[in-house]
Amino acid sequence: MESRAKAMGHGIHPMLIVFPLGLLATSVIFDILYLITDRTGFQISAAYTIAAGVIGGLVAAMFGLIDWRAIPSGTRAKRIGAVHGIGNVIVVALFAASWLIRLASDNWEPNAAALACSFLGIVLSGGTAWLGGELVERLGISVSDNANVNAPSSLRRAPARGA
Repeated sequence: MESRAKAMGHGIHPMLIVFPLGLLATSVIFDILYLITDRTGFQISAAYTIAAGVIGGLVAAMFGLIDWRAIPSGTRAKRIGAVHGIGNVIVVALFAASWLIRLASDNWEPNAAALACSFLGIVLSGGTAWLGGELVERLGISVSDNANVNAPSSLRRAPARGA
């Protein structure tokens, strides 16, 4: 099934997700640099990139929900899409919590809880990104109206040719 929310012929959700994912990953890099160097600019940069990433994630989620609602019920694609979406809501919530913890500190300084939320969020985002790839690459969601919404997992081995 093709994406239901499009701009200039392309799905909006896949176009938007690169921004929050990149911003949130960059915030973790800034946190690591802050931990290594203890330079204040990195902690402030992390806070601002988290804020932009959370906002971008919420915008991308709206278009993802529009596409998910169009997936046929009772299919593998619908289940994977649900886990992908819920997982990403958790990712955004973890980063939002990290931002709120920093907001309560002096000069956006991240404490252990703020860092744990961010680091856990970026690890979880790797899994949810893989699920998004499974939806598009394996199942054809947002690509074709002839999508195979019940294709087996890409982690399964394909039978050998000629076997």
